[in-house]
Amino acid sequence: METLVGTRGMVAAPHRAAAEAGGEVLAAGGTAIDSVIAAAAVAAVALPHLNGLGGDGVWLVAEAGRPPRAIVAAGPAAAAAGLAGYRDGGHDRMPTHGPLAAATVAGTVGGWSLAHEIAGAIGGGLPLADLLGPAIRLAKEGVAVTADEAGVPAGRIAEVAGEPGFAATFLVDGRPPEAGRMRRFPKLADVLDHLANAGLDDFYRGDVGHALAQDLARLGAPLARADLAAWRPRLAAPPTLATLWGRLWSTPLPTRGVAALAVLGVFERLGVARTDGFDFVHGLVEATKQALHGCDRLWGDPAAVAADPAAILEPAAIEAAAARIDRRRPAPWSSAPAGGGGVWIGAIDRKGVAVSFVQSTFSVYGSGLVLPQTGVLWGDAAGFSLDPASPRRLGPGRLPPLAASPAMARLADGRTVVVGATGDDGSPQTAAAVFARVVAYGMDVATALAAPRWSLGGGADEAAALTIEDGLDADVDVALRRAGHPVEVVAAGDAAVGRAGLIVRRPDGRLAGAHDPRGDGAAAAG
Repeated sequence: METLVGTRGMVAAPHRAAAEAGGEVLAAGGTAIDSVIAAAAVAAVALPHLNGLGGDGVWLVAEAGRPPRAIVAAGPAAAAAGLAGYRDGGHDRMPTHGPLAAATVAGTVGGWSLAHEIAGAIGGGLPLADLLGPAIRLAKEGVAVTADEAGVPAGRIAEVAGEPGFAATFLVDGRPPEAGRMRRFPKLADVLDHLANAGLDDFYRGDVGHALAQDLARLGAPLARADLAAWRPRLAAPPTLATLWGRLWSTPLPTRGVAALAVLGVFERLGVARTDGFDFVHGLVEATKQALHGCDRLWGDPAAVAADPAAILEPAAIEAAAARIDRRRPAPWSSAPAGGGGVWIGAIDRKGVAVSFVQSTFSVYGSGLVLPQTGVLWGDAAGFSLDPASPRRLGPGRLPPLAASPAMARLADGRTVVVGATGDDGSPQTAAAVFARVVAYGMDVATALAAPRWSLGGGADEAAALTIEDGLDADVDVALRRAGHPVEVVAAGDAAVGRAGLIVRRPDGRLAGAHDPRGDGAAAAG
């Protein structure tokens, strides 16, 4: 994989067809926002195990010279999704599949709608038929199953295989299809085509919304037509952090954006001299521990969080977290995995409009419910807690905790960067590693993405293991073990180390970008 360069706009996406769709939009004069909508629609068809119309989306959008804005397109829990009902029903944890997991409004399409309005206001907003056209064609004509989807663990397939509509939509003779097998989604194509003509609002308050609500009710999900009709995405000010590199932004609650910024803020204070040695890996791992420990109690619906998460990003708090790090020994670590995968898509257009975006159905294949009238796979709400004392507690109208943390930076030297990663707890640490390699140490974008990575958690012992990718320098591996890190090696490209992408734009308009070689992604120029 090589870094793509250009001057007429660029998009990076987790599937080649998604990147190509976004690139065509840029070439037609669309904004970075238009480009991401087109790429997101294709990703929803081509990578259905990770994202789709039945999930959520979070955006960072910035015009050149203006502060970024966040679009929080995470739908709330249904009015009927009360904590007591789940606990009285014998659940001590939020279900990860089935009708009771389908407890939140799907915000993805609403996010596309608000983003499209913003694009129109700044001189873009290409017709929806043009933006959704590539996804409609793929859904009708067929798209090949990716290696990533074919490699979904058998345990997850077993969990969702019996859910209504799942086997008929995604399995062949009761088994997952092999990579490369063509698969069509005719009902989803019809829904996308309808939305392209009737408008995206129809997903919530029109014919599509009516069909969705009917199916959800028949299947026993708590969502009702009123939940869909009442919901709107919201604009929010994103959390921000000043560093020596420049100013960084990520997404607000209910995402983990503050944690993503805190990882980089703490790591910067360590003053690591070079990339990819013991000090680099150990420093980022320990910065991640500090950030996640500090932010876990400040993660969830803003109404359920008692303190201001931005306090974690105050200079004194960052300095204190860095001071707690032992440069030679790892701190103890125990954490329940956050869960929540998805796809990251980024774009910067020729005018400097920048977008960093994550779209997700939370768990792999979401709730497993494929709604019969529309073919929409509904996401799950497994990020909620059934502990009444938790800031992530389930409740009517509460926003679901999301692991997503797309990020953006304006550097002191005038460059603009969009970066993001997906992979549960790994998303903030993966994005931090890639960002630091490119920004702090001057590494080429493709080289930074391809270099071996690691993830705190995600192995056989998810709460404790430092999962490292095969190929990490042997001396670093040995040094990590000797220091006391509980290292677990996984094969190169393992999903445990996540998927990432990055685009950087120089002040003269030159762009460089790539998407992770571990998946099916690519970058495309306008």
